[in-house]
Parts: sequence; C-alpha cells; structure tokens
Amino acid sequence: MFGTHDILLFIFAGWLLNVTPGPDTALIVARSTQMGLRAGFTACAGIALGIMGHVIAAAIGLSAIIAASATAFGIIKFAGAAYLIYIGARMMLSRQTIEPDDVAKKPKETLPLRAVFWQGFWSNALNPKVAIFFLAFLPQFVDAAAPSKALAFFFLGVVFNFNGTIWNLGVAYVVARASSALRGTKRIQRWIDGAVGAMFIALGVRLALVQH
Repeated sequence: MFGTHDILLFIFAGWLLNVTPGPDTALIVARSTQMGLRAGFTACAGIALGIMGHVIAAAIGLSAIIAASATAFGIIKFAGAAYLIYIGARMMLSRQTIEPDDVAKKPKETLPLRAVFWQGFWSNALNPKVAIFFLAFLPQFVDAAAPSKALAFFFLGVVFNFNGTIWNLGVAYVVARASSALRGTKRIQRWIDGAVGAMFIALGVRLALVQH
C-alpha cells in the first residue's frame, strides 16, 4: 500500500517501540497524575503533533539534512536538551506550590492546558533523535520500486503516530484514573513531581551528550 511492504511487521515493531518508556510517557504520566485526564489527553495531542512534524520532515527530506549537518543537528539537539531540562526544573519547582492535604481531591490545573499541549509538542519537535529514528526505521518498510518515496514515508509515519497516540491515550486514561484518589495529597504529589522532574533533567543531559 502506497509503496510500502510488511505493514503488519511494521505495526508490531512500532508498537514495541511505542510501549518503551521515554520522555513522552514521563510527560503524560506527570500531567495525568498532577492535573487529571484532560491534561493527559492534551499532552498526548501535543506529542502527536510534534511527531507529525518529524513525519513530514522525513517525507520531504528535511530530516536527512539534519542528519547530514552536524551544525543543524547540534542546534536542535541543544535546544531540545535545554527544553527538557526546563520542563524538569519547572516540575521540581512546582512541588512548592501544591495545596495542603485537606483540599478537595480534584485536578489542580497548575498549568493552562495550552501550555501542557506545547510541552508535548516541543519535547518532540526539538529532539533530533526522533528525526534520526524515522530516517533509520521507515525506509526498511518502503518498497524500492515505490512510485513516491515521500508518500510511502508519510503513510508509514501516520500509521506509527496513530498507533502511538492510541497507546499514549491509554496510558493517560489509566494513570489519571489510578491516581484520582491520590491527587491533591501533598506528600505524594511532591514525590511524583520531583521524580518526574529529575527524570526530565536527566533525559535533557543525556540528549545534550548525544554525538552526531
């Protein structure tokens, strides 16, 4: 279909990659726990849009330019690392603003939903490792005789993103429901925000150390 092959294998391999925890899962867990289901779904939407940016870039050849240019790769890499560290620092600092334990246990929107959306978007859009991943993964399922390589790349990217979004929405739903009884509990919220914030800082440092 659209110049691709082994679609079922592609879907299965993509599913295995999607269920592997990473920055996306950490952000979804943090926002779903802290702010509830709407925030978790909003983070999923931002992540999906960020991934679509990489899909389009791969289809039109921009990802290849990033992969080939050490300067472009470095600029995006350090911008992405700085943003991940910024998100982590914000989460850790937010520990100081959590309400006392006797507040009503309902989602507290410490951030507007639009900010949650753009966190999901930029954490993906500024990660050159995602661009390199698509360049390495998608061509394995593109037919050498495909009439349009760009269309094949785009089709595979959409399939990958759709399946990943379904998984992310499921994670958001399960986490939001499971944490509803804990939401608003001061000590637990501090622990979650601190742990996830530290994880984002570590991921940012790790991205900054990636070699081209």
